[in-house]
Amino acid sequence: MEKDAKIYVAGHRGLAGSAITRALRTRGYERIVERTHAELDLTDARAVNNFFNKERPEYVFLAAAKVGGILANSTYPVEFIRDNLKIEISVLDAAWRFGVKRLLFLGSSCIYPRLAPQPMKEEYLMTGPFEPTNSPYALAKIAGIELCRSYNGQYGTSFLPVMPAGLYGPGADFDLVTSHVLPALIRRFHEAKRSGNDKVVIWGTGSPRREFLHVDDLANACIFLMKNYDGADLINIGWGKDISIRELAEIVSNVVGFEGTVEFDDSKPDGAPRKRLDTSKISALGWKPAIELKEGIRRTYEWFKTHFESTSGSNP
Repeated sequence: MEKDAKIYVAGHRGLAGSAITRALRTRGYERIVERTHAELDLTDARAVNNFFNKERPEYVFLAAAKVGGILANSTYPVEFIRDNLKIEISVLDAAWRFGVKRLLFLGSSCIYPRLAPQPMKEEYLMTGPFEPTNSPYALAKIAGIELCRSYNGQYGTSFLPVMPAGLYGPGADFDLVTSHVLPALIRRFHEAKRSGNDKVVIWGTGSPRREFLHVDDLANACIFLMKNYDGADLINIGWGKDISIRELAEIVSNVVGFEGTVEFDDSKPDGAPRKRLDTSKISALGWKPAIELKEGIRRTYEWFKTHFESTSGSNP
């Protein structure tokens, strides 16, 4: 990926896209193309084709997606499958039509089978039933991976699907309805501390285990793969180690400084019992993450406090 290459980051305002954009600029890439949703609706195939025809990006990071946690997936299943399918079809087809040299497509570890063997190797995809709480999203993302494979096989494109662990960091969604577990915990413990509540109740039993990756590590991995990996097979990005939700809650509460009690509501769904990636492929290429979980949570909490204050006018 040449320093003077024209690069389009789809979803540059989102969690992953904003981190990729920051990392590119830090490395001296200046010809970065960005469009907000208001400027370009990626579900509109005609608009996407017109954009690619005009801008002619050489490299694309497809980080735009409809994402969310268990509650959001349960509330908006149509949007999770419909919008993600439209985005994938529009962008991948335009990338082929207008000669993109290389495209990186972001999947998610949550699309592996609910009871996949641990750690989850890339070849375990579609070897068992989905986790019911996010099956519409999983189906859409699997379709995106298959689209990458199909375009590569039929048209000789170079589309690379990657599978990151659960992401967190600056730019995360902290909305309690739509967010993933880690940013939701940060906000809930923060608000409990601020309001003087002595108890925080968390969905599920606390026993499921999850793997988390700071979004700046993801961005570094994506750029590393664009520059150093010529293959097109699916590749996992993560630490290769996990933590229980109960242990995660303890870390977050300590970072936030919440001194009350934590309870788990086992009437609410847990999701998949465990999700830990096998990262041997990317490790063999010479990449590894750098931001340990507790430090990453600390940085994310500092960002959250500044962001929450500046956007809501309240005082964290």
